[in-house]
Amino acid sequence: MSTGSTETADPNAFVASVSTHILDTSAGRPAAGVAVRLAARSGREADWRALGGSETDADGRCKDLPAPPEGTTHVRLDFEVEPYLEKKQADAQQGAPANRDSGAAGAFFPEVAITFAVVPGEHYHVPLLLNPFGYSVYRGS
Repeated sequence: MSTGSTETADPNAFVASVSTHILDTSAGRPAAGVAVRLAARSGREADWRALGGSETDADGRCKDLPAPPEGTTHVRLDFEVEPYLEKKQADAQQGAPANRDSGAAGAFFPEVAITFAVVPGEHYHVPLLLNPFGYSVYRGS
C-alpha cells in the first residue's frame, strides 16, 4: 500500500512555451498568412536548433508553434514578412503611381528575427507590430 501521491508531474511545467501574433500597424489589422519559424538553443554559445514553424491565421496568430525542448535558454522567432508586404503593396498600387519612397524593390525589411531569453515553466507571448518601414516587439501576456 502506497501512502505517497499518485499524481505525476506535468512534463510541460519544465519547459517554456511561446506564442506570437502580428499586427499590421499601417492598416490596423492582423497580418494573415505570414510564415513564422521557431528555433531554440541551450546557452549563448550553443548552436540554434530549428524546431518548426507555422503561419499566421486570419487573426494574425500562430497557435501551433512547437514547444522548446527542456534546457532551452534562448528562443528565436523568424518572421518571413516580405511576401505579405509585397502582396499588400501590390494590392494598394493597382492603378496608382509607383511607390517612390522605398528606394528598392521588395520589402525594406524582408524578414524579422527576434531572439529572447526564456526560463522553464514560463509562457512567452511575443507580438510583432509591423509596418512597411519599421517594426516593434514586446513581451505580451
